[in-house]
Amino acid sequence: MRAVLTGASGLLGGALTTALRSDGHQVVRLVRREPRAADEARWDPTSGYVDPAALTGTDAVVNLAGPGLGDRPWTPAYKRQVLTTRIAATTTIAAAMAAADPRPRVLVSSSAVGYYGNPGDDVLTEDAPAGDTYLARVAREWEEATAPARDAGIRVVTARSAVVVAAQGGAFGRRLLPLFRVGLGGRLGSGQQWWSWVSLEDWVRAMRFLLDRDDLEGPFNISAPEPLRNADLTRVMSRVLHRPAVLRVPGPALVLPLGDFARDLLGGQRVVPKRLEAAGFQFRHRDFEAALRDVLAPPAQPETTS
Repeated sequence: MRAVLTGASGLLGGALTTALRSDGHQVVRLVRREPRAADEARWDPTSGYVDPAALTGTDAVVNLAGPGLGDRPWTPAYKRQVLTTRIAATTTIAAAMAAADPRPRVLVSSSAVGYYGNPGDDVLTEDAPAGDTYLARVAREWEEATAPARDAGIRVVTARSAVVVAAQGGAFGRRLLPLFRVGLGGRLGSGQQWWSWVSLEDWVRAMRFLLDRDDLEGPFNISAPEPLRNADLTRVMSRVLHRPAVLRVPGPALVLPLGDFARDLLGGQRVVPKRLEAAGFQFRHRDFEAALRDVLAPPAQPETTS
């Protein structure tokens, strides 16, 4: 399989690229700068340009492009950037796929469980309606931007990803784990909000599952089957890391550095992967504590012979 990836330099894109290449697939990474390697091709979402040669002979496209949702405070300017860059990137790649001859067979485009807003204790499957928060609007319009590919008859999957548990990056690796390791971890607000999560390993496996199954299209929740309340997740992290977690971050204290993004952290979503499991996907990490211990385990050392 020849796959083209946007956002390949991030945590998720890098892990997916490694997994695909380890199984012998060809991966082309779209970059905004001038290409510096044989596996790179140029694109510019601001102008709608994609190097036509990038999609020649391509079977699949994975769209992961966009700034991190928790990387900076959600000022009005950054909120516009989050929305416009995601829509521009998705529209650009979807339109390029529709114009290609022959067309790639599938587009798997990133989305987020924030699509559902903050509906409290409701169990959220893919049939649940979109919420009314800003992040829900972003996710909804992000998914709608795949229309050029879908209208051209290309199979389109929108992957509504939960928070990815990984030691090397993302919200866990960059923010939560460092805080807990120095004893500064604690629940957010009341701690009763639901947190949906997925291990990096299962995220990669789910994306590959969706790429390979020609009978699957539409939205899929990429989230472990057992979400946790924030307070329970905090206790697990404290136990696994052997650090106290007695601190509590009041809700208003999150609003100052994170802006509107804090409201999504304090609201949460109780997401389950109904369609993914119904299609036969089996999670390796259903339990958060087991997933966290696996993520933190040192890499296996290769055997040596004397």
